[in-house]
Amino acid sequence: MTIIAVANQKGGVGKTTTAVNLATSLASVEQKVLLIDLDPQGNASTGMGHFDRQTKSGSYDILIGRTSFEKGIGRTKIPNLYISTASSDLAGAEIELVSLKGREYKLRDALAQARLEYQYIIIDCPPALGLLTVNALVAADEVLVPLQCEFYALDGLARLVETIKRVRNTFNPTLKLSGIVLTMFDKRSALSAQVAEDARYHFKDKVFKTVIPRSVRVSEAPSHGKPVVIYDVQNTGSIAYMHLASEILLKQAGGSQW
Repeated sequence: MTIIAVANQKGGVGKTTTAVNLATSLASVEQKVLLIDLDPQGNASTGMGHFDRQTKSGSYDILIGRTSFEKGIGRTKIPNLYISTASSDLAGAEIELVSLKGREYKLRDALAQARLEYQYIIIDCPPALGLLTVNALVAADEVLVPLQCEFYALDGLARLVETIKRVRNTFNPTLKLSGIVLTMFDKRSALSAQVAEDARYHFKDKVFKTVIPRSVRVSEAPSHGKPVVIYDVQNTGSIAYMHLASEILLKQAGGSQW
């Protein structure tokens, strides 16, 4: 079983879209998958059609120990895919966690039993490097970083990489970088090509071969409460996310390290 934290402290990079569609793509090839929405905005939850997330137990309740792991998990309409939804209460979790002993390990401890139940757990982290993201990194085996193909894309990535190293050195020695996935790629744009080239120059084979294209259908899908791989299976974005899932499965089989 593998826990993957999808993280980038910069918003608007396709983080939630990647988490939702990667989880769905893995489930579509008969992997039992749990998607954890750890972002107070709750976009992964609504993107999966869970518009009633404020009235149900979810990731906040699991994190602070208000409910059992089983009660904080719900089914989705997609076979093999389960979800722990986010509520606005998560925004206060950062403050609540500060005074708790072992605050960095709360999510890891809560997910201990999940290792027996799922092949993959995908965590959608908030766009910040606070205690919620640290909890995700401590619980995770790997970190997947979406990087948008736009100006300033590489700004801040060094800080995230440093955070990953600090978490590994202090809390989670087995944490590794699963890879960087280029998102919002526009093949007509010289800037997109330049960002992709720069990323591959600096991070070599840690950049996935799969590139997620900019697509109207990818942007539309969350408003319908569906991942794009369900909303429009033949869309270029859908095909790209399926290829990304395939790359991850192959990397798992090969056991590549950072």
